[in-house]
Amino acid sequence: MTVEAKPRKAPKKHSEFNLAHGSGGVKSLPLRFAADCMLGRLARWLRILGHDVVYFRRIEDGDLVALSVREERTLLTRDTRLVRRRAARGAVLILSPYLEDQLRQMALASGPRLLAPGLCRRCLVCNEPTRPVEKDSVRDRVPPYVFRTQSRFLRCERCDRIYWSASHVRDMMRRLRRTLGARPEGLS
Repeated sequence: MTVEAKPRKAPKKHSEFNLAHGSGGVKSLPLRFAADCMLGRLARWLRILGHDVVYFRRIEDGDLVALSVREERTLLTRDTRLVRRRAARGAVLILSPYLEDQLRQMALASGPRLLAPGLCRRCLVCNEPTRPVEKDSVRDRVPPYVFRTQSRFLRCERCDRIYWSASHVRDMMRRLRRTLGARPEGLS
């Protein structure tokens, strides 16, 4: 499936896209993707949005197609030859090399579901879901200022990374608003 998006223009219906954050907003299951090696930044941003995205810096095309079929994932690729493979039915050909255009194309292809799962629900490195942890359990694992100023922490059970909401989350929200014309729910 190819979804075309005009470069550098926001979706026509801005009101369709609301960013779910924390306990407020639209909720749904994350979308499942397999991204080819040309789409590392897009894979990371889809994980930021809470989606289940497998990504390998190096993987043979046939292996990626087989994985996407076996795990029932939508294949995302910039490779026109890969998208023509019979086994790659339902693949999305990402047209632009620019992240903002890629996110717009994904928003047009997925609609409001792209923004539904919520920010930072998955580990950005290993793609595992993050889980809330008690604040005291991370005292020795985060900078003292972060421990004093943050009340909510998440941990990846696979790689043990700790996540918290800080200025980088506000920066991500700004970038998403600018790119998609999305309005965040539950944030000022």
